[in-house]
Amino acid sequence: MYWLLQLGGWSTLLAGSFLIANLFDVEYPERLLIKRIVAITLTGLFVSHWLRVALKRSNLLQRRIEQSIPWLLLALTLASLVQGLLVLASFEAFDLYLSKELVEKLNIGQLLLAMSLESSSLMLVWLALYCFYHYYADSRQRQLDKLKLEGIIKQMELKKLKAHLNPHFIFNSLNSIRALIDLDPTRARKAITELSNMLRGSLQTEQGQLVPLRQEIDIIHDYLALESIRFEDRMKVNWQVADDTLDFSVPPMMLQTLVENAIKHGISTRPAGGTITIRAYRQNQYENLILEVLNSGTLNGSTIQPGFGISSTQSRLELLYGGQARFELTQLPDQMVQVIVTIPL
Repeated sequence: MYWLLQLGGWSTLLAGSFLIANLFDVEYPERLLIKRIVAITLTGLFVSHWLRVALKRSNLLQRRIEQSIPWLLLALTLASLVQGLLVLASFEAFDLYLSKELVEKLNIGQLLLAMSLESSSLMLVWLALYCFYHYYADSRQRQLDKLKLEGIIKQMELKKLKAHLNPHFIFNSLNSIRALIDLDPTRARKAITELSNMLRGSLQTEQGQLVPLRQEIDIIHDYLALESIRFEDRMKVNWQVADDTLDFSVPPMMLQTLVENAIKHGISTRPAGGTITIRAYRQNQYENLILEVLNSGTLNGSTIQPGFGISSTQSRLELLYGGQARFELTQLPDQMVQVIVTIPL
């Protein structure tokens, strides 16, 4: 890419100079003009390439731009002097001066200064384009690296959340089974079967960051079947899941965690038990999937102190959807707690 731009740029200058000389019918001999243009172009190509080499070896463009400016100006001055010296030497060697009378009136120092000032405009344009390209490419690479790093961090955080999710879920389920072993072995065996089904389903969901809502609902059915053995008539479940939502993708075990949270902090704390309502429907106006879990109970205190279920859900929604997903936890009248998760379709 460098050599393509380098040769293309100086070739464009060469062709443009020829074109301008022809358009304006310059009175000087065409052969002389061609030699001057070629000399200036070749020396510019040579000096600009070695200027690039010096910039790369000094790592000047790796510094902050405000720190680099003084050194870039120094590099521009030196490059202009070198090109001016080379142009002057070629003019002397091949007699390429346009006005010999004017040259005879100037000493070598004045000639070098004049050539260097002319060369500085070319070197300034070249250096500006090179620095712009370098800083643009560097900025783009930094953005890509930042995105990759953020992606890696998100993957690590998601894996960490998933690693916490299953032990938390298994611990509560095993407590339920332990309470049944002595009281009713038959039900305990049934509970173990339900737990096995849930674990098999959860292991399958761990293969991806998102799973169909249908698969999540199946796991919740198994979980509630297990919990119903423990709570019996103290827990009633209402399902209000729209059929057109079952194929939409949701974070694995997220809705199950909210249901588990509703039982742990709502139903199990009430002697008379209570009701859990699970809803899923589309919000067509905003193209969102709405998941709701309502349970009998009250929030502890005037402020919400998120436990693992709530905090893990909020973290996963933020990691997967950024600010597009919403989580709401509300105390409703008649001692009902409502959790609403809004996921963009």
